[in-house]
Amino acid sequence: IINKIINIRKKGLVIGFTNGCFDLLHEGHKFFLLECKKNCDFLIVGLNSDSSVKELKGSDRPIDKYKKRFENLENLKSVDEVLIFDELTPLSLIEQIKPDVLMKGEDYNINQIIGRDCVIANGGNIKLIKFLQGYSTSQKIKEMKN
Repeated sequence: IINKIINIRKKGLVIGFTNGCFDLLHEGHKFFLLECKKNCDFLIVGLNSDSSVKELKGSDRPIDKYKKRFENLENLKSVDEVLIFDELTPLSLIEQIKPDVLMKGEDYNINQIIGRDCVIANGGNIKLIKFLQGYSTSQKIKEMKN
């Protein structure tokens, strides 16, 4: 991926990065990723591995295993690259990629965003992206159980 990023930078394109579990891909996820793409030319999505989702969300997650989640993201026009990470945070990916724009949902405080310092130190920006209200994986799971 590093060689790919070097070539993208040579073309003067803006590299964006976001991350998440993206379990049970829904309209809210798709809207979020479309909004992310509006801030960059090349959108990289860091995808939590199954083991990191389990640690973050609980033993009954993820519902969709990483291969399915990876394919779902890869098939979206707004997403240019999907990279799986096994840690609880994507910090090492962010440090390798050094994106021009690091994006997270509007539910975050900018000061809480992992990788923020690295991106800013390299001249990049942090953007909070709005959500499409009424969509949540946790809510979807709750509805499925009822």
